[in-house]
Amino acid sequence: MTPEETLLWQHLRGKGLGVSFRRQEPMGRYVADFVCYERTLVIELDGSKHLNSEADRARDADMAEHGFETLRFWNSEVRTNLSSVLERTQQTLEARKTL
Repeated sequence: MTPEETLLWQHLRGKGLGVSFRRQEPMGRYVADFVCYERTLVIELDGSKHLNSEADRARDADMAEHGFETLRFWNSEVRTNLSSVLERTQQTLEARKTL
């Protein structure tokens, strides 16, 4: 895992946000950085090579076809504004509670 993935994992593991996440989880032809099956949520952390990535758009569309929402955060967001990343993740988890 990257340092940013390790940092985020410290807050997601052990039901840190109230639900279980798995890390580096194979999902079809992809591997998700983090996935919560209970709320059908995938979290991806991206570096600059992902800027305007057609492959990422295709991946997100594939996940959506299987009922998963994908949240994408820049590595720099995790490093500099982790509280905002966790807040947005928590809000999305709450919104997906009723799905």
